[in-house]
Amino acid sequence: MDRFIVEFDKALRTVFAPARSVRPHPDAQQTEADLTAADKQHAAGLMRVNHCGEVCAQALYQGQALTARDPATRAALQEAAHEETEHLAWTEQRLQELGSHKSVLNPLWYVGSLAIGVSAGLVGDKWNLGFLAETERQVGAHLQSHLSQLPDQDAKSRAIVEQMRIDEASHAETATQLGGVELPKPLKDLMQLSSKVMTTLSYRI
Repeated sequence: MDRFIVEFDKALRTVFAPARSVRPHPDAQQTEADLTAADKQHAAGLMRVNHCGEVCAQALYQGQALTARDPATRAALQEAAHEETEHLAWTEQRLQELGSHKSVLNPLWYVGSLAIGVSAGLVGDKWNLGFLAETERQVGAHLQSHLSQLPDQDAKSRAIVEQMRIDEASHAETATQLGGVELPKPLKDLMQLSSKVMTTLSYRI
């Protein structure tokens, strides 16, 4: 019961409470650009997608850690989740600065991602870690595409996305080193399709 309460508290904090960052925000030394209304709206849409992705990541790692068998695997998942919490704080603050809001669909994405994470953990640690590695690779590619889409003058958003991209690459490498296996292509394709649905909707709402 105690563990259930702790995990439920994590879910509530992720979806509804403001996140906190131990590290300095990557954009702290950057000045706010004079963006057009269209550029600001587009940047906010991209940052909302990134914030939503971090909500999903928290749920995935929570579910995977719950069902992980090996302590090293569980520790790697918990460490990744900790850094993803910082990403939540960075993207949430940036959304506020851009005068925008978080996705109203975040609770839905959280529940779905938690179920996926639990399922990934149940099939075994090597697949659990492989799922983590592939998730981070796809997120890294997604963030790289955002760097090409963000307005050149929006140094604050770009600094956040770049540091997130670096962190995700590190998570993927750690998962591989701990024994994560390559996922089958059909599963990778399914993950990309699911991501496409999430990003399309969260960009708008």
